[in-house]
Amino acid sequence: MPVSLKLHPARLAPDVAQSLSALLLGVLAVPGFAPLGWFPLPILSLALLFHLLRNASPSTAFIVGWAYGLGLFLAGVSWIYVSLSTYGGMAPPLALLATLLFCAFVALLPAAGLWLGTRLSAPGWPRLAFALPAAWALLEWTRGWLFTGFPWLALGYSQAPDSPLAGFAPLFGVYGVSLLAAISAGLLACARRATLAAAVALWLAGFGLQQVQWTHSIGAPVSVAVLQGNVPQEMKFRPEKLQGTLQDYARGVLATQARLILLPETALPVLRSQLSPNYLDLLREHARRNGGDVVLGVPEDDGGERYYNSVISLGTSPEGRYRKRHLVPFGEFLPPGFVWILRVLSIPLSDFSRGAVDQPPIAAAGQKLAVNICYEDVFGEERIAAARAATLLVNVSNDAWFGHSLAPEQHLQIGAMRSLEAGRWQLRANNTGITAIVDDRGRVRNLLAPFTRGTLQGKAQGMAGATPYLRWGNWPALALMLLLLGLAWRRSGLRPR
Repeated sequence: MPVSLKLHPARLAPDVAQSLSALLLGVLAVPGFAPLGWFPLPILSLALLFHLLRNASPSTAFIVGWAYGLGLFLAGVSWIYVSLSTYGGMAPPLALLATLLFCAFVALLPAAGLWLGTRLSAPGWPRLAFALPAAWALLEWTRGWLFTGFPWLALGYSQAPDSPLAGFAPLFGVYGVSLLAAISAGLLACARRATLAAAVALWLAGFGLQQVQWTHSIGAPVSVAVLQGNVPQEMKFRPEKLQGTLQDYARGVLATQARLILLPETALPVLRSQLSPNYLDLLREHARRNGGDVVLGVPEDDGGERYYNSVISLGTSPEGRYRKRHLVPFGEFLPPGFVWILRVLSIPLSDFSRGAVDQPPIAAAGQKLAVNICYEDVFGEERIAAARAATLLVNVSNDAWFGHSLAPEQHLQIGAMRSLEAGRWQLRANNTGITAIVDDRGRVRNLLAPFTRGTLQGKAQGMAGATPYLRWGNWPALALMLLLLGLAWRRSGLRPR
């Protein structure tokens, strides 16, 4: 006997309305991140989302969560289209489709989190205050490593550096801050006097933790000069541009007397083996006259078929080296089976090899530098060992790939979180910006305007000691997430569904 399936518009309408509302709420969360930085907005957005799911089934929570994630990522990482189309050479319709598919795929992670939260809890305040926040944060952590990871727009980043919740970053890291921000949203969604009081207490605790000095200064501040070459991405690797780029950076180095001179990622856009030894000797000797070192980005080969996105130091200290270990799929390496992508993308130096996992800090100008390159500073847990042994954090980048988009400001905010977690000052050298000096509280002390050529002069204070996050990493935050999920599940078993 054939079975007919009938769609009931009356039943579908609430789900469609909820999904559209969730999509708009996801878009609404984006101004809470840099550059606007309205940090309460993502929490309010998430509180309204949780309120929509207070009585929802797991399947409804998945659909509504996917819609929220789609709105969040389409609005928040729209710069992917810029990278693919404007600078990657992909046809605009194909770049638009690729961006849409990517955002739709990444949105599955928050959807899975909300499905899990509703699956393990019954309707009621524990779902809003415990289950949904813990599951949301747990799937953010999962998004940070699954398929090499994409932790951009993790909720915790929106709280750096000004929110009181940023006070928890040295204890629990970005995912712990995400959890506490999501708990704040859940407590607001409960709309009870007791839960609102708990939210206020949580924020007051964060403010109190902001007054704690987790690390201590070591030695005198070091004079620094951070160069921003502002080489357009479409010109960066053209052979006719090479000599001009090398001369501009050499003039910038020779014009400063700073002990520590820093150049961006691939500032010298040619393999080191193809550079004239006299060029590097010129930079090395000037650094020695300053009693310090120059640290610069340059690709390297090993004499065979392996290439590395590297940072090297030249000057008074023994030559140091860092090779990028966390590579960007398609931009820096091609996953197996995707060689065909080269036919639709025009990305130079797109097949690097990975550097070693355990690379010590670079000794330069009397400091120990925990170096990471561009996108690597999104993965704070991978930099814990180096940060613990270092006195300064260093990020070298080339955000020219993202043009005049949200990405450079968002990237700077991510760097602020890394400084908060480690209790370390940070130097950020970027080809087109944003070049900045960030202190151990995640505050920008000085910066250069993006898309300008110049040198950022200043001082940076070396720091020593370990924050709780540098000791324990993400484990305390993960344990708290699982504990809250367990409590919500246990309570749901005691109540009829």
